[in-house]
Parts: sequence; C-alpha cells; structure tokens
Amino acid sequence: MGIGNLRTADAHRQGLGNGRNASGRRAKLKKFLGVSLAAAAVGVCAVGSADANTSTGQSTSANTSTTASEKARVDVVDIKLKNEQHAETDLGPAGPSLGDYNSFSGRAIRDGREVGLGAGSCKTVHIEGDKATTQCVITVEIGRGSVTMQSLAPKGGSSLDMAITGGTGAYAGARGTAHYWAIGTPDECMRVRLLR
Repeated sequence: MGIGNLRTADAHRQGLGNGRNASGRRAKLKKFLGVSLAAAAVGVCAVGSADANTSTGQSTSANTSTTASEKARVDVVDIKLKNEQHAETDLGPAGPSLGDYNSFSGRAIRDGREVGLGAGSCKTVHIEGDKATTQCVITVEIGRGSVTMQSLAPKGGSSLDMAITGGTGAYAGARGTAHYWAIGTPDECMRVRLLR
C-alpha cells in the first residue's frame, strides 16, 4: 500500500548529497513523498467513494501540517468490511433512550483477501430530541495484529472518524485515526492511518 515507497524515499533522502543543492533535494523529496502518499491513499475501498479522504469535506492532506519525516511514519491501510451480524438492544422505554446499544461484527478484507474479524458495539450516551449520540468501541484484525478504536458518533450516520487507542501484534501501541464510510451498507470501508 505504498509503505515500501515511503521507506525507499527515506533511504533515498539519506543517500542524497554529492554536489546537488539542498533546495533541489528538498523539492525532489517533497514531490516523491507526495506521489508515494497519494499512491498509498488509493485502495480497493477508495474506488467510487466521494468521502473516502474526508470527514468534514476537506482533504485529509489539508487537515494536517506535517514534516516529511512525520509523513514517512504513517501507515495507510484500506479495509473493506463485510457485515455479517448485527443486533440492537432497546433498554428502558421503547425507542431511543440512554443505555440502548447495538453490537456488530463482520469480516475484514484487505487487497481482496480476508484478514480477520471486525467487531464492536455502540451505546447510546446522549439524547436530544429525536437525535441520539452513541459511544462506539471497535476492534479490527488487519493481518499481523488488531487495532482498537473509539469515538462518539451520531446514531445512523454514514461516515465516522475514530481515534485509534491501541493494538496488538505488529500494531502494539498503535495510534492514529480510522475513517469509516458507507456504514451499514455492502460498500462499507475504513481507512486506517497508523502513526509509527
């Protein structure tokens, strides 16, 4: 997913020198990193998704201002989610109320092959009129380990940004963000941006 390109860029940057001017090296490095990051951002889930890179209508690259060395520590992983099980538990009075929750699980698919299970739950924590806010906790296996995340979310939303709170295996101590779109549909996907 472009990570090899980022490592190559880092090695290339360390090897530059030999008579070229510094501004020319920086310009080439910025261009190379920009192309590498753009390639990393394109994945199986990105095809046909208008909001794959956005949570508020702005480009992901415009939301952050990072140096080249910080960008080189970002792993971008695209996962297609195949929903399999879902249950809603209505506590208290009928209809939305505090404490109601839903549980869900499905298969995580990366580059066309199944890499694990994704599962979580969302509990209603705030009601205002006919709007409900939930707190969601999700764990997704993505091959060499799992990533955990959480966020507040409006009930019934179609996209969501979540904070990565940790992980296991290759993702132990993970941090970063996960962006979901087309939630609850056959086209549901997530893009994980892991900061290393």
